[in-house]
Parts: sequence; C-alpha cells; structure tokens
Amino acid sequence: MEQRFRLNEFKDLFNAVKTNVEWVDHLLRSFFYLIEELVIKNRVKVEVNEAIKELETLHKESLPDMVSPVYTESPSETSESLPDMRLSAPWYIDSQKELKGR
Repeated sequence: MEQRFRLNEFKDLFNAVKTNVEWVDHLLRSFFYLIEELVIKNRVKVEVNEAIKELETLHKESLPDMVSPVYTESPSETSESLPDMRLSAPWYIDSQKELKGR
C-alpha cells in the first residue's frame, strides 16, 4: 500500500531528493510521511488553540460586568400576607415598568 503525501511541500521535497534505489526511496518516503503527519498535527493544534483563545476573548468582551442581583420585597396590592418579590440586575429589564411608562 502506497502512502501518499497530503501537502505539496512534501511531494516536491520527496521528488527533489528521490533516488532510483527502491529501498532508499521507501525509507525517504516513510521519513517524509512521518514528518508530514507531525507537521499537520501541529498546525491543527495551533489553529484550534488560537480559535479557542479568540472565542474566549470575544465571549469575555460581550458579557456585562458581573454584579450581584438585588432582591426586594414590597407590600402586595392584591394580597396582605404575600409580598411582591422583585429581582433587579443590570441585564434585567422590567417589562411591566416599560408598559406603564408608555
């Protein structure tokens, strides 16, 4: 089974150093194939790590500053025993206040 190179650089390099001795060519081809595999794995690893770092920096920039939410209670208009409980935070928009303000 013949192993084929995936990168043109290694095809060209093998063709440049190729001899007409079959066993030497086989050793050269195996050596270049091994080096090609290592180069491809390294390129993939570097690209994936860079993409992860880029995604993490974009994700950090898009998040608002982390502020603890504030819980408040107020007397209820409909029930005397159960108070109204509210959660307020920078990312929370109270739709009831928006509707009342219109």
